[in-house]
Amino acid sequence: MAKTDINVAEIKEALLAAAQGATSGAKATTEGVVVKVGEGIVTYQGLPNQQMGEVVEIATPSGPVSALALNLMEDEVSAVVLGDDREIAAGAKVTATGKLLTVPVGKELLGRVVDPLGRPVDGLGDIKTKERRAVESPAPDVMSRKSVHEPMATGLLAIDAVTPIGRGQRQLIIGDRGTGKTAIAIDTILNQTQQETGVVSIYVAIGQKTAKVARLIERLRRAGALEHSIIVSTSAADAAALQWLAPFAGAAMAEYFRDSGGHALITYDDLTKHAQAYRQMSLLLRRPPGREAFPGDVFYLHSRLLERAAKLNDKLGSGSLTALPIIETQAGDISAYIPTNVISITDGQVFLDTDLFYQGVRPAINVGTSVSRVGGAAQPKVIKKLGGSLRITLAQYREVAAFGQFSSDLDPATKQQLTRGERLSAILNQAQYSPRSVAEQAYLLLVGGEGMLDAISMDDIPTVIDLLIGDISDKHKTIAAHLNEKGELTDDDRKTLIASASKIVSAYKSENASV
Repeated sequence: MAKTDINVAEIKEALLAAAQGATSGAKATTEGVVVKVGEGIVTYQGLPNQQMGEVVEIATPSGPVSALALNLMEDEVSAVVLGDDREIAAGAKVTATGKLLTVPVGKELLGRVVDPLGRPVDGLGDIKTKERRAVESPAPDVMSRKSVHEPMATGLLAIDAVTPIGRGQRQLIIGDRGTGKTAIAIDTILNQTQQETGVVSIYVAIGQKTAKVARLIERLRRAGALEHSIIVSTSAADAAALQWLAPFAGAAMAEYFRDSGGHALITYDDLTKHAQAYRQMSLLLRRPPGREAFPGDVFYLHSRLLERAAKLNDKLGSGSLTALPIIETQAGDISAYIPTNVISITDGQVFLDTDLFYQGVRPAINVGTSVSRVGGAAQPKVIKKLGGSLRITLAQYREVAAFGQFSSDLDPATKQQLTRGERLSAILNQAQYSPRSVAEQAYLLLVGGEGMLDAISMDDIPTVIDLLIGDISDKHKTIAAHLNEKGELTDDDRKTLIASASKIVSAYKSENASV
């Protein structure tokens, strides 16, 4: 709620007093006075040498409150308050710090839940770190980067086989509300722990419900993934400035691991709310609105954030930062302003279809509108070989399935195409919180591609899939270990797996035949 402006004469008197102190030191350029405050925005005068993004401290009865200078005008500066503005009053003293906003970074943050300023919000005590980093930092230039060539396995066959992700890539997850966008991100985080990849995960909750974030944290804790993760949390009740700041703070924390030669995965959940928070903040700062009332630099906002994801070259330590931004669409409209902005920035997208979701497809990925522009270069050889034609096969199946609804008399080739497509779609179905290893994925692709499931009833496919996964995990540990480590399938191993799968399939078929 806006507070009443003080008398103009009082402001002039305060500014005159500050100017008179210029002969005794630098007070004229380090102290100012608040002119007005309201809705998380404070306007002050008396600091002509202010720099963009500089932190200032505003005196209040309960102690100083930080603010971030964003609008530099000829005779005054507007800043967003990084805290509670209820005790800030017109006439309060503003002190320049000469410093840009920084957040704590380091391994000490692992397993903790923090706000966008790096302050713990999990009740586990203070976090003592040795290093701080600027929230805004330039993205690595072209010469500092290396081509994406290492897989960032999600554990989801529908992604790893069809729209693979590589370390250093920016892969958008997009879809309507309630279609499983966050579930994909959580499964990817869990898979890093399950497969012991050494990847550090940073999850940034932007304006999310507190209960949702609490459930996510508990799930990570039970799976042992929280100790390898950092949660940066803001709720819908937090100020727009904190929601705007959250992804940049998370990126700074992730860059510490990237620049140390490690690998990090950051999830922005979601950038739709981030853009809305930035719009709210910009309108309060009286910046001119553009399309859909978003400010003109909203594209630059997300591009400078996502460009920080990169695979560094060997000279810089070969570290990587992979980004999974999430965008929420309305009625599947991927041509809206913010979705098209982020699609044009990222290296591909995973589109979740509402119709597929309600048909029971999990994850509900539409292979026709999903694409990965660089991940194929990082795909394990065995997955690339066995799943190379999967996208085309599924696309043809869905086209034929739509046509087949209007015809009762189908030729044998079309029926076979429908049968194979149904089984391959079933292989891609996967329960939440159950990521699969490379070996398990390869085994399923091998069995499905060989047509070994074509004669099995669709009702029995889930049971057979479970038996196959148990088979390679229990009876073929040596082959599984080789597949997980090298990503290659030898001819002998292929024959062994096909023979083993044949026993499962034939035994299951004969068992059902006798019922």
